[in-house]
Amino acid sequence: MHARAALFDLYGDHLRPRGGRASVAALVRLMKPLEIAAPAVRTAVSRMVRQGWLEPVRLPQGAGYGLTSKCVRRLDDAASRIYREGTPSWQGRWHLIVLEPVKDRPRRERVKAVLAFLGYAPLSEATWVGPRSSPEVDHLLASEGLRADRFDAALEGDPRELVARAWDLAAVGEAYERWLAEAATLVGALPGGAPDDRVFATRSRLVHGWRNFLFRDPGLPPELLPPGWPGERARAYFEQEAARLLPSAAAFVDRELP
Repeated sequence: MHARAALFDLYGDHLRPRGGRASVAALVRLMKPLEIAAPAVRTAVSRMVRQGWLEPVRLPQGAGYGLTSKCVRRLDDAASRIYREGTPSWQGRWHLIVLEPVKDRPRRERVKAVLAFLGYAPLSEATWVGPRSSPEVDHLLASEGLRADRFDAALEGDPRELVARAWDLAAVGEAYERWLAEAATLVGALPGGAPDDRVFATRSRLVHGWRNFLFRDPGLPPELLPPGWPGERARAYFEQEAARLLPSAAAFVDRELP
């Protein structure tokens, strides 16, 4: 796990419910079980500040960092997808986004990465489709200074054909199978009565691996997924083990936070 990704996971999974703030010293202590050294933590924090995810705050314990409103939106959206909080049922309609041309390549790549994270897939260079709208699209367009036409659309044709063209579900399914095998090995290596810091590290790696599917799985409704979709078995395992390991992991976090 890279320091920046581990910090996103830490803030999203543990610090957001605890006020979203932590001192630098606490962040260093919390990253230690993941074998992430203090210099790497400080470098990652500085990068996240430059990118608008964290902001400096003064805490009784000294210098610290809290979540920006941009990061709160992203973490809350991610949490709702990771833990299935309030996922709406599908109404058989699609959200279509037609972007104005983006000539600057770095800017174009940023937009593509965020849209993919939000569950959209490209039908062409400028046209993206998703199973539901995301409120983060407004913030993306505003931050990039882009204009887009958006449509709540009904498809004339077989939605499964559209899904097969827009997303590589076979590759996503294979990734779920690999993750499930690796997760079982990871959790199985944790002995009974393991100390809280080791449970925290194991659960952090479990969550990190699962969170990566936010960039790959668009969260399609069940009626559009292949029979025996491995994502459901993987999700059941994740939810079971994440919940089982949470008390010990949370105890470690509470102990290391002032």
